[in-house]
Amino acid sequence: MSCCKKKVLSSEELMEKEHNFGAHNYHPLEVVISKAEGVWVWDPEGKKYMDCLSAYSAVNHGHRHPKIIKALKDQADILTLTSRAFFNDRWPEFAEKLADFTGKDMVLPMNTGAEAVETAIKLIRRWGYQKKGIADNKAEIIVMKENFHGRTTTIISFSTDPDAFTNYGPFTPGFTVVDYDDLKAVEEAINENTAGILVEPIQGEAGVVVPHDGYLKGLKELCEKNNMLLACDEVQTGFCRTGKKFAFMHEGIVPDVIIMGKALGGGVFPVSGIAANKDLMNVFTPGSHGSTFGGNPLGCAVAIAALDVLEEENLAHQSEELGKYFRERLVAMNSPKVELIRGKGLLNAVVLKKEAGKARIYTTALKEKGVLAKETHDWIIRFAPPLTITKEELDWALDIIEDVLK
Repeated sequence: MSCCKKKVLSSEELMEKEHNFGAHNYHPLEVVISKAEGVWVWDPEGKKYMDCLSAYSAVNHGHRHPKIIKALKDQADILTLTSRAFFNDRWPEFAEKLADFTGKDMVLPMNTGAEAVETAIKLIRRWGYQKKGIADNKAEIIVMKENFHGRTTTIISFSTDPDAFTNYGPFTPGFTVVDYDDLKAVEEAINENTAGILVEPIQGEAGVVVPHDGYLKGLKELCEKNNMLLACDEVQTGFCRTGKKFAFMHEGIVPDVIIMGKALGGGVFPVSGIAANKDLMNVFTPGSHGSTFGGNPLGCAVAIAALDVLEEENLAHQSEELGKYFRERLVAMNSPKVELIRGKGLLNAVVLKKEAGKARIYTTALKEKGVLAKETHDWIIRFAPPLTITKEELDWALDIIEDVLK
C-alpha cells in the first residue's frame, strides 16, 4: 500500500512558511523557485522565468549543467567526506587543476566566499609578520569603501554598509578604508605596517562599479614598490563572469593572492579557496588554519567538472561577446529613466535616475513579465544571467527589459 502523496504547497503558502519560520535576514523578490534548467526556472504553479541573477554569479554554468550534475551523482555514490585528517583521492586532482587554471603554485580549499576571504586575510597578516617583519599585532590591510567581501565579524569590521555592521561591534582592528578607484588615497594610506591590499576588481554588491583602466595595475605597482601583497577578491567576478577567467586579467596583472568561490562549485555545491605561490602559502602550517569540509571529495569532483565546462564551452568568450551586445542594446534603448549602463562581460548594471523611483519597482515588474533580476541599493538593477545563455534568449530578456524601462 503506497503512502499518501505529499501536498504541493503554493508559492504563497511557501513564502508565508518562510516568513514564519525563517530569520528575516534577506528581502527576496516575491517569487518561489521550485525547478531549474539552464537559464530557466519555474515556480510551483508552473510559471517560467529567465534567471538573470545566477545566484549572484554562482550559476555561471547554468542551472543543473549535465556534466556537473553527473560528477555530483557519481561521486556521491562513492565517497563524500573524509575531513582533512586523512588524504582523499579527489582533493589532489582538484588542487592541481585549480592551480593550473589560476597559474599559481598552490591552493587552499574552503567552502564559502567569506571563508576564502578570511583565509586571504590570515595569509596576508602571517606573511607580514613572518616575511616582511612587521611588529606583532601591528599588521594593516588596505581595503576599499563600498566593499563587499562577506559577512563574518572580521569582514564586516571594514564594511562601510550600515546594514552589514550596525550593532555587531566590537570590531576587528587592522584595516584602513580608502576610496575605491583612487590610487592616490591608497598610496597615502601606506605605512611600515601595511602588509597588503584587498580589493574587488569590480565591486559587485556596490552596483557593478568598474574602476578606471590602470587602477588594478597601479595597485600592483604600489604593492611591488612597498613590499606588500595584492589580494583580488574574485568570488563574484571570477570564472569567466566578466569575459576573462578572472577580472584582473583585463589589466594584464597577476595578484599575489586570488580569492575564489561561488561559480567554482558549479552552482550545486559550496566550494571556495585561495591560490598563491609557495613562498606565500608556506606561512600556513598544520593546525594553523583549516576546514572540515574544505577539500571534501564531493565538492572537489563538482569543482573539477565546473572548471572543465568553463574551458570546453569557451564561456569566457561567450561572456565577453554577449556582454558587449547586452550593454549596446541597453544603451540603444535610450530610456529616460536610466542614468548609466556599466559592466564587463555578463556582469552588468542599470543605474536608474533618482526621479525614476526605486529599483525594486522595476525588478518586480520584470519578475511579473518573466525576467528575474535583483536590485542592489535602491537605484541599481544588476543583470548577471548564466554564461550559457544564447543570443536568442538574451534578446527575449532585452525586449522585456526595454518594455519595463519605457
